Amino acid sequence: MVEIKPKEYWPIVYRKEYNVTFFGLENLHPFDSKKWAHIYKILKNTLGLNQSNIYVPDEITNDELLTIHDEKYLKSLKWSCVAARISEIPVVALFPNFLVQRQYLRPIRFLRFQVGGTRLAGKIARKEGVAINLGGGFHHCSKKCGGGFCPYADISLIVNDALQENDCKLVMIIDLDAHQGNGYERDFIGNSKVFIIDVFNKNIYPKDTYAETAISRAVKLDCFIQDYEYLTTVESALIESLLKVKPDFIIYNAGTDILKGDKLGLLSITPEGIIQRDEMVFKLAQQNNIPLVMLTSGGYHKSTANIIAASLQNLVQQGLVKPSQVE
Repeated sequence: MVEIKPKEYWPIVYRKEYNVTFFGLENLHPFDSKKWAHIYKILKNTLGLNQSNIYVPDEITNDELLTIHDEKYLKSLKWSCVAARISEIPVVALFPNFLVQRQYLRPIRFLRFQVGGTRLAGKIARKEGVAINLGGGFHHCSKKCGGGFCPYADISLIVNDALQENDCKLVMIIDLDAHQGNGYERDFIGNSKVFIIDVFNKNIYPKDTYAETAISRAVKLDCFIQDYEYLTTVESALIESLLKVKPDFIIYNAGTDILKGDKLGLLSITPEGIIQRDEMVFKLAQQNNIPLVMLTSGGYHKSTANIIAASLQNLVQQGLVKPSQVE
């Protein structure tokens, strides 16, 4: 009998369809529409990642999306004006609907594959202890409304996935993107099974005071905060929260728009500060034996991909992310 050896997989989720193409118009947006390909290329060269040793997600299906979104909202995505508002590329509103459907919404290279990646990463994290989706983190999208370059509520989707499991009683969302995560917050107002820590610049989009009522631990930052104050503030919020509650699952929305020079985040954190932040979150999860999934979320500077890749390499060096054997 031939012995079948287990295969080694990195707990990383990605596929090439994450990256946006829309007749070159993606270049009009400050977002690096190929950020995820750039991260993967670096990790391929440094960690030896390839399509046979990472997890490759399927496109999220309509039926899966209907478990979180209203049908009315999903149908609205076919209109050019809605796509323009969500993508933040106003000229898209001038395109015929059939072109928007074919090139931007129907293939959903950026949209639906990343949501499928978030869902897959959540399942891997709950099984293996940790997982990273190189995309995802659409925290401005709720069940009924998208915005801020967030078309689907992938965070709300995996919160619901986790809570449907019998052994998961409390989910913690740690949102360290520079912007308030108002989408999923609107979805979980009054839900005692979701503990939200949101650390955000109070002076920028979306300033959603209604959504703030869902936040369990809100930390509102001033513009241009620097590493020491930021890291000590985040650490205090996390430690105090973990002393207060013991979640069964952590969703870490790891936006890099806190970077100094990011024109949308308006904070002043160095690349080293971002690397330290991510290490801090992973260490706290590991020390408390809590499964964690990381989503890369926002980041609008051209150096963002390099920083995310460097942070992930550091997590590997620290032993916080490692490949596992899968039968």
